Amino acid sequence: MKMHRVLVLGLVLSGYGAVAQIGPALSAPALLDSETLPASPDSESASSSIASTDLPDAPSSIAARQESVVVAGKESLRARGKDKDSCNFIAALGAIYFDPAKVGENRPRCSELVYPYQRFLTTNIAIPLNWKQKGLLAAHYTTDPASLGTTIGISAINIAADSHTAYGPGWKGFGGLAGVSLLQNATAEFFGTFAVPALTHQDPRYYRMPHKPIRKRILYAITRSYVSRSDSGRPMPNYGVFAAYPFVAEIGNLYIPGIQSDGPSTAERILTGYALDPANNLVNEFLPDVAKHVHVRIIFVQQILNNIAVSGNGMM
Repeated sequence: MKMHRVLVLGLVLSGYGAVAQIGPALSAPALLDSETLPASPDSESASSSIASTDLPDAPSSIAARQESVVVAGKESLRARGKDKDSCNFIAALGAIYFDPAKVGENRPRCSELVYPYQRFLTTNIAIPLNWKQKGLLAAHYTTDPASLGTTIGISAINIAADSHTAYGPGWKGFGGLAGVSLLQNATAEFFGTFAVPALTHQDPRYYRMPHKPIRKRILYAITRSYVSRSDSGRPMPNYGVFAAYPFVAEIGNLYIPGIQSDGPSTAERILTGYALDPANNLVNEFLPDVAKHVHVRIIFVQQILNNIAVSGNGMM
């Protein structure tokens, strides 16, 4: 089966799994004053109902005010008991349901992992994750039902299309390929969502731009693979992505059947991963309303990289 057919089927499976588990929209509620939103992207804010005629402030002034609002908002939420560390490893596993329309109400456990905004006064503020929450987010991305379903579906398609793979035919081949894919996904999430972002103070969450024109959203989604945001909301290199692919490639050389583990082949897989990574963000940006619950970077891209790297017969 050709690669593009496999990817189309994988996208369908991913979208079906996500829509099945989450119903409500995940875009941020409209804000009364977009300039008071400190750490949220312009994608998640709506313009004020009363237009302002004032000239814009200097960027440094706006950034300073944003950080002040974040600090004030966190202290207010803490005083009201809304920032209790109620999320734990078990609660972070699997699907997390949250209705953004109820952002000002009591939230379900671990909802801050998938929806960063908290209501503060007349606006919503994005509360950064601490190092422990980033670890829980990595666990959630790894065990999310849509991601698991996509991994299983693509593995089944691969084995059904070509039984002469390094994994073998039938259930044994399917189990081997699915296990390798899950391990690669877990490795990527550990380094790309938890370890590296925790060390560099990077926010590993993807912030959508549902209110912007299509062309701007496409450009934004592509660039988010290489430009991320810090815990304070400032732009920064996406160290999580830059580090994840080398780690996954080098560790994968130790256990992936039939893979070419020499230096040039490993470097080729890493560079190809960087080039294909925006596909993950495009899915997250445009899969209607529930895209934040699908984290498919390694599921799709790593399948392509594995097919590039195998020796002899391909995996498909």
